Amino acid sequence: MSRVVTARPLTRESFAAFGDVIDAGGENHYPINAGKTERYHALARPEATGPDGHVLISLARATPYDVPLALTMVERHPLGSQAFVPLSPRPFLVVVCPDEDGRPGLPHAFLTQPGQGVNYARNTWHGVLTPIGAPQDFLIVDRGGDGNNLEEFFFADPYEIRLPG
Repeated sequence: MSRVVTARPLTRESFAAFGDVIDAGGENHYPINAGKTERYHALARPEATGPDGHVLISLARATPYDVPLALTMVERHPLGSQAFVPLSPRPFLVVVCPDEDGRPGLPHAFLTQPGQGVNYARNTWHGVLTPIGAPQDFLIVDRGGDGNNLEEFFFADPYEIRLPG
Protein backbone atom coordinates (compact mmCIF):
# COMPACT_ATOMS: atom_id res chain seq x y z
CA MET A 1 0.00 0.00 0.00
CA SER A 2 1.37 3.38 -1.01
CA ARG A 3 1.39 6.10 1.63
CA VAL A 4 2.56 8.94 -0.64
CA VAL A 5 0.95 12.37 -0.50
CA THR A 6 1.87 14.97 -3.13
CA ALA A 7 1.56 18.62 -2.15
CA ARG A 8 -0.79 20.81 -4.17
CA PRO A 9 -0.99 24.61 -4.38
CA LEU A 10 -2.44 26.33 -1.31
CA THR A 11 -5.70 28.18 -2.05
CA ARG A 12 -8.41 29.56 0.21
CA GLU A 13 -10.89 27.05 -1.20
CA SER A 14 -8.66 23.96 -0.84
CA PHE A 15 -7.65 24.88 2.73
CA ALA A 16 -11.03 26.13 4.03
CA ALA A 17 -11.83 22.94 5.98
CA PHE A 18 -8.59 23.32 7.98
CA GLY A 19 -8.35 27.07 8.64
CA ASP A 20 -7.47 30.32 6.85
CA VAL A 21 -4.96 31.29 4.17
CA ILE A 22 -3.16 34.51 5.10
CA ASP A 23 -1.98 36.53 2.12
CA ALA A 24 -2.51 39.81 0.28
CA GLY A 25 -5.34 38.42 -1.82
CA GLY A 26 -9.09 38.34 -1.74
CA GLU A 27 -11.62 41.14 -1.82
CA ASN A 28 -11.41 42.51 1.73
CA HIS A 29 -8.79 45.25 1.35
CA TYR A 30 -8.78 49.04 1.32
CA PRO A 31 -6.37 52.00 1.48
CA ILE A 32 -5.34 53.56 4.80
CA ASN A 33 -2.71 56.11 5.91
CA ALA A 34 -3.68 58.71 3.32
CA GLY A 35 -3.58 56.08 0.57
CA LYS A 36 0.04 55.08 1.25
CA THR A 37 -0.89 51.64 2.66
CA GLU A 38 -3.26 48.93 1.45
CA ARG A 39 -4.76 47.04 4.40
CA TYR A 40 -5.76 43.40 3.81
CA HIS A 41 -8.30 43.15 6.58
CA ALA A 42 -9.37 40.29 8.87
CA LEU A 43 -7.47 37.51 7.07
CA ALA A 44 -7.84 35.12 10.03
CA ARG A 45 -9.59 35.03 13.38
CA PRO A 46 -7.24 33.74 16.08
CA GLU A 47 -8.91 31.62 18.77
CA ALA A 48 -7.83 31.39 22.40
CA THR A 49 -10.30 29.52 24.61
CA GLY A 50 -10.05 27.90 28.03
CA PRO A 51 -8.79 29.09 31.39
CA ASP A 52 -6.75 32.29 31.15
CA GLY A 53 -6.60 31.95 27.33
CA HIS A 54 -4.99 34.83 25.46
CA VAL A 55 -3.48 35.43 22.02
CA LEU A 56 0.33 35.50 21.69
CA ILE A 57 2.52 36.85 18.89
CA SER A 58 5.95 35.22 18.54
CA LEU A 59 8.80 34.84 16.06
CA ALA A 60 10.43 31.56 14.99
CA ARG A 61 13.59 30.82 13.01
CA ALA A 62 13.06 27.43 11.34
CA THR A 63 15.56 25.03 9.78
CA PRO A 64 14.52 23.53 6.42
CA TYR A 65 13.38 19.93 6.02
CA ASP A 66 14.45 17.53 3.31
CA VAL A 67 11.83 16.57 0.74
CA PRO A 68 10.46 14.02 0.27
CA LEU A 69 9.44 14.31 3.91
CA ALA A 70 8.74 11.33 6.15
CA LEU A 71 5.59 12.39 8.04
CA THR A 72 5.72 10.50 11.33
CA MET A 73 3.76 12.85 13.60
CA VAL A 74 1.01 15.46 13.54
CA GLU A 75 -0.28 17.67 16.33
CA ARG A 76 -3.31 19.76 17.19
CA HIS A 77 -4.23 22.48 19.64
CA PRO A 78 -7.63 21.99 21.34
CA LEU A 79 -7.72 25.41 23.02
CA GLY A 80 -6.75 27.75 20.20
CA SER A 81 -5.81 28.34 16.60
CA GLN A 82 -2.20 28.63 15.40
CA ALA A 83 -1.01 30.88 12.57
CA PHE A 84 2.32 30.89 10.73
CA VAL A 85 3.19 33.84 8.47
CA PRO A 86 6.55 33.75 6.64
CA LEU A 87 8.74 36.83 6.94
CA SER A 88 10.54 36.10 3.68
CA PRO A 89 9.12 35.49 0.19
CA ARG A 90 9.76 31.74 0.12
CA PRO A 91 7.28 28.86 0.05
CA PHE A 92 6.87 26.30 2.83
CA LEU A 93 5.10 22.97 3.15
CA VAL A 94 1.74 22.72 4.97
CA VAL A 95 0.39 19.30 6.03
CA VAL A 96 -3.06 18.86 7.59
CA CYS A 97 -5.36 15.93 8.36
CA PRO A 98 -9.12 15.85 8.89
CA ASP A 99 -10.24 14.60 12.27
CA GLU A 100 -11.71 11.09 12.24
CA ASP A 101 -13.17 10.28 15.66
CA GLY A 102 -10.33 11.96 17.56
CA ARG A 103 -7.55 10.65 15.30
CA PRO A 104 -5.98 12.18 12.19
CA GLY A 105 -7.32 10.98 8.84
CA LEU A 106 -5.49 10.91 5.51
CA PRO A 107 -2.98 13.78 5.24
CA HIS A 108 -3.37 16.62 2.75
CA ALA A 109 -0.24 18.52 1.73
CA PHE A 110 -0.06 22.06 0.34
CA LEU A 111 2.81 24.13 -1.00
CA THR A 112 2.41 27.82 -0.22
CA GLN A 113 3.13 30.55 -2.70
CA PRO A 114 5.82 33.00 -1.56
CA GLY A 115 4.29 35.26 1.09
CA GLN A 116 1.31 33.03 1.95
CA GLY A 117 0.72 32.01 5.55
CA VAL A 118 -1.84 29.80 7.27
CA ASN A 119 -4.02 29.88 10.36
CA TYR A 120 -4.80 26.34 11.54
CA ALA A 121 -8.29 26.25 13.05
CA ARG A 122 -8.58 25.08 16.66
CA ASN A 123 -8.34 21.26 16.89
CA THR A 124 -6.95 20.82 13.35
CA TRP A 125 -4.35 18.06 12.99
CA HIS A 126 -1.26 19.51 11.28
CA GLY A 127 2.39 18.81 10.63
CA VAL A 128 5.19 20.82 12.20
CA LEU A 129 6.46 24.07 10.71
CA THR A 130 8.18 22.89 7.51
CA PRO A 131 10.32 25.34 5.55
CA ILE A 132 12.03 23.90 2.48
CA GLY A 133 15.26 24.82 0.75
CA ALA A 134 16.62 27.39 3.25
CA PRO A 135 16.16 28.58 6.83
CA GLN A 136 13.11 30.79 7.22
CA ASP A 137 11.69 33.18 9.82
CA PHE A 138 7.99 33.18 10.73
CA LEU A 139 5.55 35.27 12.72
CA ILE A 140 3.45 32.98 14.93
CA VAL A 141 0.05 33.86 16.39
CA ASP A 142 -1.29 31.31 18.85
CA ARG A 143 -2.73 30.76 22.31
CA GLY A 144 -1.09 31.19 25.68
CA GLY A 145 -2.58 30.45 29.09
CA ASP A 146 -3.44 27.60 31.41
CA GLY A 147 -4.54 24.21 30.17
CA ASN A 148 -3.03 21.58 27.87
CA ASN A 149 -3.11 22.98 24.34
CA LEU A 150 -1.00 20.33 22.58
CA GLU A 151 -1.93 16.83 21.47
CA GLU A 152 0.46 14.74 19.34
CA PHE A 153 -0.26 11.67 17.22
CA PHE A 154 2.47 9.35 15.89
CA PHE A 155 1.70 7.29 12.77
CA ALA A 156 2.56 3.58 12.97
CA ASP A 157 3.62 3.81 9.30
CA PRO A 158 4.92 7.18 8.09
CA TYR A 159 3.54 8.96 5.04
CA GLU A 160 5.91 10.23 2.36
CA ILE A 161 5.17 13.85 1.45
CA ARG A 162 6.41 14.94 -1.98
CA LEU A 163 6.48 18.22 -3.81
CA PRO A 164 4.66 18.47 -7.12
CA GLY A 165 6.58 17.70 -10.32
